[in-house]
Amino acid sequence: MKKLLILSGKGGTGKTTTAAAFTKFANAGAIADCDVDAPNLHLVLNKQEAPETSPFYGSEKFYIDEEKCIGCGMCQTHCRFGAIQKTANGKYAVTDYSCEGCGVCAYVCPEKAISAQADVAGELSLYKDSPVFSTATLKMGRGNSGKLVTEVKFALDKTAPASTPLAIIDGSPGIGCPVIASVTGVDFVLLVAEPSCSGRNDLERLIKTASILHADLAVCVNKYDIAPEETNAIEAFCKENEIPFVGKIPYDKNASRAINEGKSLAEIECPAQEALYGIYQRVIKLMEVDT
Repeated sequence: MKKLLILSGKGGTGKTTTAAAFTKFANAGAIADCDVDAPNLHLVLNKQEAPETSPFYGSEKFYIDEEKCIGCGMCQTHCRFGAIQKTANGKYAVTDYSCEGCGVCAYVCPEKAISAQADVAGELSLYKDSPVFSTATLKMGRGNSGKLVTEVKFALDKTAPASTPLAIIDGSPGIGCPVIASVTGVDFVLLVAEPSCSGRNDLERLIKTASILHADLAVCVNKYDIAPEETNAIEAFCKENEIPFVGKIPYDKNASRAINEGKSLAEIECPAQEALYGIYQRVIKLMEVDT
């Protein structure tokens, strides 16, 4: 099974729209959404069955035993993150969204009322009916996104049929931990760029990150006709750096209509769909996949 990862340097470029269209074009038997901070690929997949869910445990956080707490306030005084608040009964409690797990509160507590506990930092979801779909949601403020992405990919590898020729993976925007975890181990990366100055800079940073990880990649531009000069600059950059430039997608109001209706662009005949299909064919040729 070869894995195609779709990324963008920033949010809102059309990454997930592209991934959703590719899953339909390929009739993909295995799909993953590795944008664990804000997963939304499921909105257009229309999966009917309930997924298998499991908790994802991140770093430990500290909790105060109310019965042992004497309300001395030592924990609050020494917590540099402001994670400990006084309760209505004069005792103290940890706000888990603020707790960084440093353990100073437990160290200074005279009653040993504070202890570390495993923190449920998110939830993994796996749809086993065809197509296999692996995704997850990270809790707000948690810093374990890279580890959770790795778990999402592991579940996909473990569950997808061995005969599956191609898996489509929707990654996170940017160049942070979830992106690095997403790129690791995939066969090809398609970068969706936005035709703007900031979009071009974000793309260049993402290309550098993917190159460090020795990923084979290609670039396309979404809504290219809203700023043709920026599109030309991106295409020239790709040519100069010998990066395959696989196509341009026009601005198309049908895209907004499809998204609002919970559909993939692959299901609607329009200029954007035609351009996306051409890009899909070029990417599949580069990957040498027989779908």
